[in-house]
Amino acid sequence: MTTAPDTAARTAGERFAAPVVLTCGPGFPVLRDGIVDVGPDGRIVRVAPRAEAPAPEGRVHRLPGLLMPGLVNTHCHTPMLSLRGMGGDLPLMSWLQEVMWPAEARFTEEDVRVGMTAGAVELLRTGCTTSVEMYFVADAVIDAVLTAGSRVLLTPGIIAAPGWDRLGTWEEMRDDVSARIDAAGLRFGPHERVELGYGPHSAYTLPPEALATTAEAARERGALLHVHVAESRQEDHAQREEFGSVPAELEAVGGLGGRVLAAHSVHLSEADIALYRRHGVAVAHCPGSNGKLAAGLAPVGDLRRAGIRIGLGTDGPASGDDLDLWHQARLAALFARVREDDAAALTAADVLLMATRDGAEAIDRADIGALEPGRWADLVHVDLDDQAFVDPGDDAQLLSNLVWAGGSRLVRDVWVAGEQVVEDGEPVKVDAARARADLRAVAARLHR
Repeated sequence: MTTAPDTAARTAGERFAAPVVLTCGPGFPVLRDGIVDVGPDGRIVRVAPRAEAPAPEGRVHRLPGLLMPGLVNTHCHTPMLSLRGMGGDLPLMSWLQEVMWPAEARFTEEDVRVGMTAGAVELLRTGCTTSVEMYFVADAVIDAVLTAGSRVLLTPGIIAAPGWDRLGTWEEMRDDVSARIDAAGLRFGPHERVELGYGPHSAYTLPPEALATTAEAARERGALLHVHVAESRQEDHAQREEFGSVPAELEAVGGLGGRVLAAHSVHLSEADIALYRRHGVAVAHCPGSNGKLAAGLAPVGDLRRAGIRIGLGTDGPASGDDLDLWHQARLAALFARVREDDAAALTAADVLLMATRDGAEAIDRADIGALEPGRWADLVHVDLDDQAFVDPGDDAQLLSNLVWAGGSRLVRDVWVAGEQVVEDGEPVKVDAARARADLRAVAARLHR
């Protein structure tokens, strides 16, 4: 198999050819003996059967197995990787207030960079090319992402909770995001690898004024507003007493409208779901974290029937402990089937779309999440030469085996905007051993 040249040196298009291509397009077609042509700008220019494609003009990557779009993780706090395993058997609020926040208070800027670098490597190795991050110390997160070669929609955290004033007031946090967007634009970096949005933590850690003015700033700039909503029953008693629910509070203070991504959204009423539909709110569904913290099972079936856009998220690597979006896809299907008492509540194709195209739609990104002309060539090569696939020639069996028996362990190569970032399971741009050693050094200090 050939490897991609350095992006700066790419002067001609490239062709990726594979026995199976999953475009994650409408109807979820399985393209046999297909090609994906990528222009020198890193965008897809053609997806077609090889027999119908013109002769290639540049380098050809002949890949055994399956080619599909990069996964989109719609909710994460990746820099917390060094805190993985702390408070592992506590419910959400105890875990957050008694373990996480005190540990995060000891973070340095370098700790954030180390966690994000190691986490970006872990995400890329699983085939996840884009993550929606809510975290602080934005410069460290951006530097790590550009170093690893992944893609990020960064919504710097905005919070007013005990101990967090060390980073400034919520007004200063909000205004810093606005200033960054005003200076650099919403998207920047090589191949628009970085997008900025706003990350108001939650209704229970911010006053109504903060939610209202942050939402207004986001709408003015066309930016994503990314907020935790109704994750557990314990978190928002005061808000529910005053407004009825957190979605109702967000609507009452003018916090909805524009691009809104509500993370978790576990405890919703029919009225809340109707409100989401009315305002076009999208949901980041994090089944692993919700299960581990005993937060509950999100009403995915009700949300889907209401036409709500839903993507999958891992949540932070210290809450769900797992940055594997394939695992979240399986959990999402399992939990939905149990909740709905329906073995077809979420199919293999459904959750693959939630991890790709639907996730991109949830964050209003029509340039990622599928293999279609005009989108970025964020590509994942999956090995089919494994007994997880009992009949890879059968389309339905292939999809079922890919989700239920295959997954991240079979990801071999990854490209972002046509630039190879993982080759044969190893990161190309980062020394994995060094990233792991740096992470363990930070963890050793923080776990004491």
